Amino acid sequence: MGLTDIETRIAKACSDAGRDRADVQLIAVSKVQPADRVEAVLAEGHRVYGENRVQEAQDRWPPFKDQFDGIELHLIGPLQSNKARAAMGFFDAIHSVDRPKLAQAIARLAQETGACPDLFVQVNTGAEEQKAGVLPAETDGFIAECRALDLPVRGLMCIPPVDETPSLHFALLAKIAARNGLSGLSMGMSSDFEQAIAFGATHIRVGSAIFGERTPT
Repeated sequence: MGLTDIETRIAKACSDAGRDRADVQLIAVSKVQPADRVEAVLAEGHRVYGENRVQEAQDRWPPFKDQFDGIELHLIGPLQSNKARAAMGFFDAIHSVDRPKLAQAIARLAQETGACPDLFVQVNTGAEEQKAGVLPAETDGFIAECRALDLPVRGLMCIPPVDETPSLHFALLAKIAARNGLSGLSMGMSSDFEQAIAFGATHIRVGSAIFGERTPT
């Protein structure tokens, strides 16, 4: 597999769903991938990447940004409030806004700096105790809180439970987004991105299917 194959599959999924390919952004999830694999995908021309940790991204990406133009970085992992300043100065989008304390920290920094990345509210669609995210029943209220803070909430993000049908969670996320007037849907990974596209995903997060399997050290 690889980038070319994934692009072909995305195009087919969009065609099957009657959607424009340009409406779906592929985030190549480069977290814990070795630098040579990331550089190879950069050399193929892809420019949008996802990282889980602020520090890892800060260590990895400055040399690549010197070498390649137009790189766009998305934080797709959990964000501690005390790392918000670093994240906001480094990432173009944050997909893991999931609690009032973090939203308030981002709002303070946005007012201070006059800038803010695109934000996605992470929804714990499966109500899993070990997983971050706002519960579905609390999402409308949390979105309202973020908007009251003048935060640029672009959409919602979810990671379905591994043992449940992902389409049910994609449908739920799309329903919550629609009733809140949000167009962004960050959902779908290597194993299920075609289903996510069918349910309206605007951002899909694909790692192993592009870079190959990688066991974190």
